[in-house]
Amino acid sequence: MSKKAVVKKMLGLYLKNPKELELKEFPSVHSLKDDEVKIKLIHAGICGSDVGVYNGKIPHATYPVRPGHELLGTIIETGELCRYEIGTRVVVGPNTFCDECEYCLKGQKNICVNKSSLGVNMDGGFSEEFVISSRFIMPVPDYITDEQAVLIEPFSVIVHALEKVQISKGTSVAIIGCGTEGMLAISLAHYLGANITAIDINQEKLAKAENHFAGLKSALPTDVSENEFEVVIEAAGVGPAVIQAIDIVKPGGDIVLVGMAPEANLPIVRIVRKEITIHGSIIYSFPMDFEKSVKYLAQENFNAEPVISKILPFKEYEQAYDDAVSGKYGKIILNFKEEQ
Repeated sequence: MSKKAVVKKMLGLYLKNPKELELKEFPSVHSLKDDEVKIKLIHAGICGSDVGVYNGKIPHATYPVRPGHELLGTIIETGELCRYEIGTRVVVGPNTFCDECEYCLKGQKNICVNKSSLGVNMDGGFSEEFVISSRFIMPVPDYITDEQAVLIEPFSVIVHALEKVQISKGTSVAIIGCGTEGMLAISLAHYLGANITAIDINQEKLAKAENHFAGLKSALPTDVSENEFEVVIEAAGVGPAVIQAIDIVKPGGDIVLVGMAPEANLPIVRIVRKEITIHGSIIYSFPMDFEKSVKYLAQENFNAEPVISKILPFKEYEQAYDDAVSGKYGKIILNFKEEQ
């Protein structure tokens, strides 16, 4: 038997096929497995991968699917073996891992060969409530606001990525792409004391970065010279940005690829002659990187304020997706709170 709380009927988003998104009623799960929890959603972020699934651009996505994986909510029901209490505010680790493959056994669960991802190839959490194994949740401390907490999952991508390189006070860092992940990279690099140049084709995003981070320089891609930066973070996810990263990094420098550029024609001779190190970085280590994200977000001088562009009631999902797909904004948040 599971411990139950009274809940309303469940509404959620349903993506039948690419660009066929609707709000519909789903049956509530009434019987939980021993380690499962039922979560009532508070906030949910629309990610670039959600946009990719919506547009039909992610090859391993399956349809129909309930989208959503950047999830913050409150536990409203637990299975018998769950160690968390009803009422606990939690975030979700949306990528499963098997704990059995060679990568999981080496602690590299982020590249588990049996991984599945919420909202991509299994139902996600853009719904009033959803059920998940308690293996994939993490409690959120009271001193973290809802607006901070919903950033824990996407910020963990950057925490994981930037640990691959040395960034400290005075390190010259270029960040290509000022979307959500790029802005979060700016936030962390700025906190670490780097000398940052933000690069984007969107002048409004560059102005936003300049206005929120003291000392930051901004530039269009055409305004940056070769061999300028010790570290380059590629967060635009397009082939030309990868090539530019190779151009502008200093000899002996490091490039971290966070964006998902489908392909790029790499200048191998230049990479070899400059002795560049290129790091691929995918998602994060759960829950370790989530815990590190919380520590950063809790710091008074850590600035994540410019990351979120809009918070909209989840029933305004059409406007929210239009904004997210447009590429003109930072993070778009769906608000699932009852008082909306």
